[in-house]
Amino acid sequence: MNILAIGPHPDDVEFGCAPLLIQEVKNGNRVKILVLTKGEASSSGTPEERVQEARDAAAVIGAEVEFLDLGGDCHIRHTPESGFVIAREIRRFQPNIVLAPHLDENQHPDHVAAGRIARDAARLARYGGLANLKDLPVHPIDQLFFYNITQTLGPRPDILIDVSRVETEWEAAIRCHKSQMKTKGYLELVQARARCLGASLGVSAAIGLWVNDPIRVNSLSDLTLSSRNF
Repeated sequence: MNILAIGPHPDDVEFGCAPLLIQEVKNGNRVKILVLTKGEASSSGTPEERVQEARDAAAVIGAEVEFLDLGGDCHIRHTPESGFVIAREIRRFQPNIVLAPHLDENQHPDHVAAGRIARDAARLARYGGLANLKDLPVHPIDQLFFYNITQTLGPRPDILIDVSRVETEWEAAIRCHKSQMKTKGYLELVQARARCLGASLGVSAAIGLWVNDPIRVNSLSDLTLSSRNF
């Protein structure tokens, strides 16, 4: 299985969904991270430093990483042109699953823009009549999920995934972003969120995802794990 994770800035995937990617690499799946800026607007760390930090983190995760230019940090815009850029990457990589930032408005504007662009791109990638994509094979993805980057409050996740067995690797990936660790308690923020979600399941850490489309199963009895712990 191919899994594509889209992050607006060099650390967003690590904060939001890295443990899921680490687990999938361990499961034998191929993972690629698309970073849409180089963190040019950051108050700490140069773009060159932040790119290297993201490369170091990708190595910890076991993922490929590629950087795209959608206008730079704080300039990502939800436009058809941006959608075509990501659609090309979807056609190239042919992911089964795409992970993108949650669409909540109360966050960095690049986050919600990236989520909307990814949603559009997943549709554009499957349309066979688009002249500017015809050099690449049409590709319909199976699932689009949204992940939380820095929000601590908001809607209840649709899916909870136990990531207890990869907490050490996840922390190592986050700590690769040394420049950002100097400015705010990001590690504590994401760990607190994961532990709170984990406690609701009776495990040490969990990641929440939101669905774009209903989850399809063959029968009710395929749902073998419960989230009812309290």
